[in-house]
Amino acid sequence: MSRNIIGYARVSTRGQSLDAQVDALVGAGAIKVFTEHASGATQARAGWQDCLEHLQPGNVLVVADLTRLGRSTADLSDIVTVLGRRGIAFRSLAEPWLDTTNAHGKLIFDMFASLAEYERSRLSERTRAGLAAAKARGRLGGRPRVMTPARLEAARDLRRQGKKLQEISETLSVSMSSLTRALGPRTGKPALSKS
Repeated sequence: MSRNIIGYARVSTRGQSLDAQVDALVGAGAIKVFTEHASGATQARAGWQDCLEHLQPGNVLVVADLTRLGRSTADLSDIVTVLGRRGIAFRSLAEPWLDTTNAHGKLIFDMFASLAEYERSRLSERTRAGLAAAKARGRLGGRPRVMTPARLEAARDLRRQGKKLQEISETLSVSMSSLTRALGPRTGKPALSKS
């Protein structure tokens, strides 16, 4: 297995420079560095996806610091876990304790992953508690419905007047999917005329 070092560098905006990160990664032995200007809020980044596709078992992914890879402990833990399953090691230059190329680093990562799992569990517990408290006060979770009773009645009146769904949607400023869902499954089908 090759121990090729692959670097990944990211900044959030075009005005920021990647030079310091790239120099640090090359100095750490990276033979290839993937770069991009994108928010770290999501993993759906073109440069990150290219990097993931390029990585092979035995490679070591190196970043200048953890914030370049993700924003939360849980997110970072998931990324490093997936890399490990693929046989790819991970190292962060700013956090030398996170280096899965050695036993000490793997131990530290396992503790890190446990903390991330704890963070996910606590978030889930808080969400359930919040929903239960809202339900006890008579409120349901989720987004408010766009098709209020008044809009639904207006939509039905317009439909009885022979208006097309597109016209009703535009008049009420609601999406077609919200409108058809509220009116029922047979809304979009023209009635058969008896002659």
